[in-house]
Amino acid sequence: MRQVRQFFYERKVTEVDTHLLSQFGVTDCHLNNLTTEFKYPLASGNRTLYLQTSPEYAMKRILAAYGKDIYQLSHVVRDDEIGRFHNPEFTLLEWYRVGYDDIQLIAEVSELLVEMCGAPETKVITYQQCFIDHLGEDPLTTSGVENIRQQLVEQPALTDWMSKEADESTILQVAFSELIEGKFPAEVPVCVTEFPKSQAALAKIDLHNPRVSRRFEFYYQGVELANGYNELADPAEQRLRFDQDNQQRKQLNLPTQPEDTRLLAALESGFPACSGVALGFDRLLMIACRAKSITEVLPFSIQTA
Repeated sequence: MRQVRQFFYERKVTEVDTHLLSQFGVTDCHLNNLTTEFKYPLASGNRTLYLQTSPEYAMKRILAAYGKDIYQLSHVVRDDEIGRFHNPEFTLLEWYRVGYDDIQLIAEVSELLVEMCGAPETKVITYQQCFIDHLGEDPLTTSGVENIRQQLVEQPALTDWMSKEADESTILQVAFSELIEGKFPAEVPVCVTEFPKSQAALAKIDLHNPRVSRRFEFYYQGVELANGYNELADPAEQRLRFDQDNQQRKQLNLPTQPEDTRLLAALESGFPACSGVALGFDRLLMIACRAKSITEVLPFSIQTA
């Protein structure tokens, strides 16, 4: 933690500390908030409070107000599985660089990995090229996605599911997880860029290639380590993505979530051009310590807390 703070101190990035409890959760259907009930009345009338899955929305409100480079080392909580790389409460390192695009931030993440765990130079590859190299198909075409689905059907554990699956984004995410991630070289950090538009999350769409977004992910030593964006700044587009998330939640029989109106208000007030990234600190520590499980680097896992 001291090394991380020194890294950002030298780069004049300000540390912030935001709330863990919020009146809003996240709409992303791949994330689920744990909640608690507050017995005292709030001005809004809300009783349910959401433990934050990331400090992202809060940090963006600070960015809108002050327009400064910021970072945070914070505990976050997710209603998620328990496993080798997963604990429902963990530490996230998140930072935002004003005036940076995603290419510049990728370079800074690479610098962090060199300083923290002696990593070699990062290999950067597009999402599209990953599929072409490993599966021989283009994930940005309809025919390519169908051929990728057929490859998944041939996997015995996935046959029933993929025989019926029609959602292109789901097909690509399963293929990436099951057939590609495991083939990345463990000894070299790999940064995958230009995720499809359907997986943009909170990233901008590429102006020159609207089929892809300015989103990137880092993988190192078999660990999914970081997820970053050239950040979306358009409040209308952000509202639309909240709506799309909730539509997808309905299709998956998941409860819908209220959109974070305070984040939308912050974007409407003016948001600086910036890029941001969230990196799993405990996973980084696993790599630095050569640990096999997250429980080896947590003082107390959920099983012993």
